Amino acid sequence: MGRVTALRPVLRVRAERRSHRPDTLAVEEPMEIRVGGRALTVTMRTPGDDFDLAAGFLVAEGVVRAAEDIAGIRYCAGATADGANTYNVVDVALAPGVPLPETSLERNFYTTSSCGLCGKAGLEAVRTTAPWDLTVDDLRVSCRTLALLPERLRAAQRVFDKTGGLHAAGLFAPDGELLCLREDVGRHNAVDKVIGHALRAGRLPLRGTILMVSGRASFELVQKAVMAGIPLLAAVSAPSSLAVDLAREQGLTLVGFLRGSSMNVYTGAERLPPHRGPAPSAVS
Repeated sequence: MGRVTALRPVLRVRAERRSHRPDTLAVEEPMEIRVGGRALTVTMRTPGDDFDLAAGFLVAEGVVRAAEDIAGIRYCAGATADGANTYNVVDVALAPGVPLPETSLERNFYTTSSCGLCGKAGLEAVRTTAPWDLTVDDLRVSCRTLALLPERLRAAQRVFDKTGGLHAAGLFAPDGELLCLREDVGRHNAVDKVIGHALRAGRLPLRGTILMVSGRASFELVQKAVMAGIPLLAAVSAPSSLAVDLAREQGLTLVGFLRGSSMNVYTGAERLPPHRGPAPSAVS
């Protein structure tokens, strides 16, 4: 199996002092996802939770909706010329009756760790018909609870503490309990790993949950949340205009710039009712 971290030599400069030392870095390696033996895409990811990554990717593409749609996932042996297994090629076998992905979903170029849509064959291919109606999800979350999530997400990032170079995605309950956390060099990969974990556990749709991400809220992350039935997506940074448009269209609550007690609610503000308790006492 691939390693999550690796050591590389570095010249460390602190003011006028220089020293040579090894530095711990996050590993980034390609992973090819195949469906029924046919190559679908290559993504740059941090090794680990690869089966969840593949399953979550297929959820976001509208290929699968439930654990029963997948007959099995395996690493492909003989991925190199000498027949060795690199654990960088994953093949997903769909259950009988589940259609293979359309050829329009195939990537013309590999997917980078920073952008999961590079090489996508047209924006319309991304606008997959959502299988779940988010408008009927009655999730309600207090802003006070939401304000706690960035710190809880950060506290659970074990690999980030060693490298400082990984994104995180966390699935939370309405009371702020962390249900699942995944780290990766790519934001979209971390989200796919969370969603794939939920799919394989038979938990889709993820009604009444909150998806918290460590970076910005792109169109693609909104799409992934919608396809998994998640009613609220929160990010520590900004959303894109297209992300806001899609969130509004699909009934997703989208929160950006979630830092401390401040946040911007771009869509679905009804899920964040105002606090009705007594106002804090003034400090004299």
